[in-house]
Amino acid sequence: MKTNSLVPRALSAKLPGMSLVAVLAGLGILAARLPLAQQFGLSALSLAIVFGIFVGNSFFSRFALPAAEGVDFSKNTLLRAGIVLYGFRITFQQIGAVGWAGVVTDALVIGLTFTLAVQLGTRVFKLDRQTAMLIGAGSSICGAAAVMATEPVVRGQEHKVSVAVATVVIFGTIAMFAYPLAYPYLGLSEQAYGIFAGSTIHEVAQVVAAGNSVSTAAANTAVIEKMLRVMMLAPFLLLLSGVLKSNRGSFAAATDAGTGSKITIPWFALFFVAASAIHSLGWLSTSLVDALVELDTALLAMAMAALGLRTNMGAVRQAGLRPILLAAVLFGFLAVGGYFINHFIRLLFA
Repeated sequence: MKTNSLVPRALSAKLPGMSLVAVLAGLGILAARLPLAQQFGLSALSLAIVFGIFVGNSFFSRFALPAAEGVDFSKNTLLRAGIVLYGFRITFQQIGAVGWAGVVTDALVIGLTFTLAVQLGTRVFKLDRQTAMLIGAGSSICGAAAVMATEPVVRGQEHKVSVAVATVVIFGTIAMFAYPLAYPYLGLSEQAYGIFAGSTIHEVAQVVAAGNSVSTAAANTAVIEKMLRVMMLAPFLLLLSGVLKSNRGSFAAATDAGTGSKITIPWFALFFVAASAIHSLGWLSTSLVDALVELDTALLAMAMAALGLRTNMGAVRQAGLRPILLAAVLFGFLAVGGYFINHFIRLLFA
């Protein structure tokens, strides 16, 4: 009898927090479908964390204790499940659609942007390595989802993750408007513009908006290039985990606790690749894949809402302007440096 009661007891302890998180995630998903949100490229993830931050810094303290277990479960376990399911959004076949030029372009953009983020963040802007890495991951790969996926690898604190997500929203939104306005002066074909937008803009929703502002063809190419960039999240996390593990002494500041403990291999990243492989093989029906994608959005939105609830805006304010300045420099590199990277790769593969 005692054994059988363990499951309900564990579940009941999580229900208050998970219920709150689910409501906030639902609001984020519904708000993202509004025309105004779509116009500004605000994803369900970005809006969910905004709602979470609002509640977390207003009246959440009144029932924080009974909700704690469910909120933390959503922030950790549901996050990893969401990253795994993210693999069902892409296929290996999409790589072939853009060719090796698209692969090399994305790899260069990710590698150079992340390296620049860490070096400038720690040496010039004097940020801790965690914050620099989280901002670098969000800028270089796939926005809020990349920040959330990188958090367990670098063991980032809640307010640092929130700062990184905020930079994605700010500069991704700027890019969404700036790229179409600049298009007539870039000297790019619609396909080349799509690859440029997909390889340098932060969030998937922002890429879609920037592409559609030019043409449907540009949007289709941009989304494929962006999905290829998203697919590099798993090898990026594995590589980052390996580097951090082999350089524990150098990266001790990344743990803030200074414990020097091992960094666990992000197994969810491997399952992410497995999900992509299954999707690529076409074993699943379209309706099932659509359902998995919807579930994925819900899980990630819940994780973002939970993160927002755990974010103390006082701590975010203490971070100051330096994270924003770093993100601004990275945005400039993505726009200008990314343009020249794209041009160089086109010449190389011509």
